Amino acid sequence: MSDLRPYFFILICSLSLFACKQREKAPDVSNIPVSLKTLRFDQDFFAIDTNNIEAGLAAVRQKYPQLLPLFLQRFLEAENNEQVREYYRYYRSLFDSSQKLYKDFNGINEKIAGYFRYVKYYFPAYQLPDTLFTVLGPLGSAQDLAAVGNGDYSGCFLGPGWGGVSLQFYLGANFSFYQEPAFANAVAPVFRSRRFAPEYIPADFMKLIVDDLFPDRSAGRPLLEQMVEKGKQWWLLDKFMPGAPDSVKTGYTAKQLDWCEANEGMIWSTINRSHQDLYSNSPAVLQLYIGEAPFTQTLSQEDSPGNIGPWIGWQIIKKYMENNKDVKPEQLMKTDAVDIINGSKYKPR
Repeated sequence: MSDLRPYFFILICSLSLFACKQREKAPDVSNIPVSLKTLRFDQDFFAIDTNNIEAGLAAVRQKYPQLLPLFLQRFLEAENNEQVREYYRYYRSLFDSSQKLYKDFNGINEKIAGYFRYVKYYFPAYQLPDTLFTVLGPLGSAQDLAAVGNGDYSGCFLGPGWGGVSLQFYLGANFSFYQEPAFANAVAPVFRSRRFAPEYIPADFMKLIVDDLFPDRSAGRPLLEQMVEKGKQWWLLDKFMPGAPDSVKTGYTAKQLDWCEANEGMIWSTINRSHQDLYSNSPAVLQLYIGEAPFTQTLSQEDSPGNIGPWIGWQIIKKYMENNKDVKPEQLMKTDAVDIINGSKYKPR
């Protein structure tokens, strides 16, 4: 039997070179300073003595002068201390469950801060949040989830100079309350709640940063243009989160991503089959390809993801950037969708 060691050596070197090339795509941001602190509003709020709600709220208000009014009005819709007391009692067990995962939030804070360095690298003038609040709000309405321009929903929120994470939407895909029919019907079906897990927090928060930098203003435009505009946001998110799994960034499962990559040509030809659809702004057509769903009705119900339009838009952006290597991120984000479509020469097989 011949000695295979030289071949293994060549293979290992090749793989190492490939890995290095992959890493080289991300800039070195290690020297870019970023300050991000987490304040545990959830812990301070649930530390209130319910026998003395007024004094407890006064102490929380002193520490969180901006956040407490927002929390009471928007999240709790509480108008008096008795309603606050009722909320506290009803959600105390949910808070206790959240602490099993989030007693310490440092790991998630560090991950988000690491992604902030890439934002500062590409957009040094952008004012990033310097404070992250953790809250635990109610689970009773889909309105408690923030709609993001790329067709996703987020359990995070963004304010002037600060951001927040609603921990009730990140208790793990198998959390018992998420399985309740009332929750699935009113708030989040399974294809959405399977992403209610800790690893999705950084991506959900970074999507808000992308949307804040470059809001999606494609509403009312034809399907193809909307796909490209949303694809821009996914492309930029990828720049801000190098090395993060595509499944976390897109919200697709790994299996769905594999299927998309293996069937890119078929997906495009299916959407492209009717030029009337590609250039339609009909709500029914847009909903078919943009917006959350368990699958795409014109494709495989077993393997396809919903919200497949942004993924195709992302591939168009990648192709455009291959043909226009000198274009900077800010230039790309400001380039008209029609120019990108024409410049990409996108024809997957």
